[in-house]
Amino acid sequence: MTAAPPLSAPSVVVRDLHKSYGTVEAVRGLSFDVAPGECFGLLGPNGAGKTTTIEILEGLLAPSTGEVVVLGRRWGRDDQAIRERMGVCLQQTVLSEKLQVDETVALFRSFYRRGRAPEAVIAEVELTEKAQARVGTLSGGQKQRLAVACALVGDPELLFLDEPTTGLDPQSRRQVWGIVNGFKASRRTVLLTTHYMDEAERLCDRVAIVDHGRVIAEGPPQHLMVSLGGEHVVEIALREDGAGPPALAAFQALPGVRAAQLEPGGLKLTVTEPHLAVPAVLERLRAEGRELSGLTTRHASLEDVFVALTGRHLRDE
Repeated sequence: MTAAPPLSAPSVVVRDLHKSYGTVEAVRGLSFDVAPGECFGLLGPNGAGKTTTIEILEGLLAPSTGEVVVLGRRWGRDDQAIRERMGVCLQQTVLSEKLQVDETVALFRSFYRRGRAPEAVIAEVELTEKAQARVGTLSGGQKQRLAVACALVGDPELLFLDEPTTGLDPQSRRQVWGIVNGFKASRRTVLLTTHYMDEAERLCDRVAIVDHGRVIAEGPPQHLMVSLGGEHVVEIALREDGAGPPALAAFQALPGVRAAQLEPGGLKLTVTEPHLAVPAVLERLRAEGRELSGLTTRHASLEDVFVALTGRHLRDE
């Protein structure tokens, strides 16, 4: 029997991971570590390779090449030992709609030698009032919380969440976020895939931005946002005047502006000092005879990092 890893060992180790389907390369050399007790996010658009990667880590797919170590153990050698210590919430979890909520969680609890009391987990995901309700009567948000409960009832050390809030309304998303934060507070490890950058900013200690099967940036969300060269973004909407697009070089040279990018109908500026940049931008627009139709300022986001690295938005896919 393989010895348990030391507590300081990474919960997940991925080295030069590749996965191909014929001539299609879904994953092209991913490498990263996930430390115990952190929430690590794989971010990127649909088709970037996130779900393929997490399914390899969960033991559902075999890699084409590369090394994967989960909780100090390897798939194909220590499968049962890994499954006893991890919980999985898939992108779409299909549960029997005729079973009750409490029956469903109890069923998943029976898959583990050790675990938590089903009623405690149901209370944690705020479904106590629905414990005797059939799964088919639940709302989309309630079903997703039930899926998370099924992942938690085995008392896992490592929780995999694949796009856990896709299609949910804002309130249901926040409820799932609360569950994840509660799991993190117990010093357990979370590996999350998402294409919602605000979700990653709220939940993740570190993220890897994945595009076309490769990691193109990795680090704490705040560090990646600062790496843009400015902590603020100014978005400018211009009225159509037939004058053509503004000259980016002129705006990049303004005080407090670190970068300028053309956007449909206007400009997006990355700035370090909005109080200097905004007056200078307005003066430049007046000098060019352009008419402003809107101006917003906000903090830089992970979406801005993705655009800066790839030249396109997440939703472009």
